Amino acid sequence: MGPSDSTPVYAYVLLGIALFAVSSAGAVLQQMGEVPPLLRASWRMQGTSLVLLPGFVYQWYRMDRSTLTRDDWLLMLASSAFLALHFGSWIWSLDNTSLVHSLLFVTSHPLVVVALMPILGTAVRRGHVTGALVGFVGAAITLGDVSGSDGVTLWGDIAAFFGAVTVVGYLFIGRHLRSKRSIPVFVYAFPVTLLAGMMLAASSIGIEGTSLTGSVAESSMLGWGEAAWIPWVAYLSLGPGLCGHTGINTILRWIPPIIVSITLLFEPVIGGLIGWLWTGELTLGIWTALGGPLMLSGAIMVTLEEGRNDRAPEVHS
Repeated sequence: MGPSDSTPVYAYVLLGIALFAVSSAGAVLQQMGEVPPLLRASWRMQGTSLVLLPGFVYQWYRMDRSTLTRDDWLLMLASSAFLALHFGSWIWSLDNTSLVHSLLFVTSHPLVVVALMPILGTAVRRGHVTGALVGFVGAAITLGDVSGSDGVTLWGDIAAFFGAVTVVGYLFIGRHLRSKRSIPVFVYAFPVTLLAGMMLAASSIGIEGTSLTGSVAESSMLGWGEAAWIPWVAYLSLGPGLCGHTGINTILRWIPPIIVSITLLFEPVIGGLIGWLWTGELTLGIWTALGGPLMLSGAIMVTLEEGRNDRAPEVHS
């Protein structure tokens, strides 16, 4: 069933819950600063994998597994690499720039898509170009707050933007496997998420000195199983992971994809407010206050232009 004119009220309630859940991830991950960023990202993927496992088992045994090809598995492996790069760079950015800047740059992927359109052979329309120009001008303006007293750094912003670039690869592959290859959502999401967690764990062992097992949870690959960290990882898995992703897939039955897509672009605003309510501090320089709305406006303009193709949205947090 597609979106209906008689949208039930609870669909908008679910959309609000999904937006809150997705937006809260940055503030929660930032407060877990005792854990190195790559290890933190691995914990996030490990927890989400456990949440996805029951759905995977159910769909795996109900589907015709002979339809899965070698190319499908190779694409899922590539999608895992993009997802690992996305979360690793984004969570690193949370430690190296402000929460608002991290969220602004990591959600700028609609602008990245426009830049890749000529390479992909996709038609670039005037709305795409205008939106991208507005968005990138806004991004340039926000960089005026770099090296200020508010913790904004160029490298942190670059890392967050790299998270936006790499998530585009993840989204494109997912869209192909889910729509053109008709692979069930959990059969796609579980192995991709699990492999991304394994890649991040291996990277953390090599770069951050993480151990496979150890007495110090904050430097152990499975340290999230300690009582002190289980609530944090459980929230990230059930909140942004389940309520965010699953909630969005559910409400697409009633709410047009374009509305959902634009709503999710307000993640930096909601995420910044959540961070402020949590810590009592809001890092928002004058250049960010001027450029941030332009970045959001540009992304919205691109999304509206893409909405002509009636594509369903994807989320990354």
